[in-house]
Amino acid sequence: MATVIVTVGLAFLGYLVTYLNGLRLAQRQARLTRVNQQLSDFYGPLFALMEANSRTYDTFSEKYARPDGRDPFRHDSPPTEQELAQWRTWAATVFIPNIRAMRDVVVTKADLLIEEEMPEALLQLCAHVSGYEVTAARWAEDDYEEHLSLIHFPGRELREYIRDRFARLKSEQANLLGHGRRG
Repeated sequence: MATVIVTVGLAFLGYLVTYLNGLRLAQRQARLTRVNQQLSDFYGPLFALMEANSRTYDTFSEKYARPDGRDPFRHDSPPTEQELAQWRTWAATVFIPNIRAMRDVVVTKADLLIEEEMPEALLQLCAHVSGYEVTAARWAEDDYEEHLSLIHFPGRELREYIRDRFARLKSEQANLLGHGRRG
């Protein structure tokens, strides 16, 4: 009788260990799936678009810099008509489509945020895009009174936010895949 009890007890213990291990593996796989989705559908696209936009803006600023090295919009004297025409071309062709794509990622994939609430930098990005849409609509009507969004682009804050979250998720992904740092 004691042998039966020990056998049943060991069988139950084996089942419990197998069940708990399976549960742990399933939770780990679910977390990996979530992290992969956050990277592929939200933070990865935002990171790529932000970097492309930043690098393109840096190129614009260098190409159209004034003799003192500052770009026409960060200068004491206002931009010339030729500089404004160049800006409209770059903005309509590159910058506005990029920031719209960034906004679209935020609006359509917000369920993939790490945070429980929408970060201020992302809200500011969405508002900035809306401001530029008004400006672009005026350009389409040959109204060139404004050349910038009336709402500030949160460049530094947004770049820091996106880089931090992207790096954090890549690190977690590596750990979940067993590629984390070994100490």
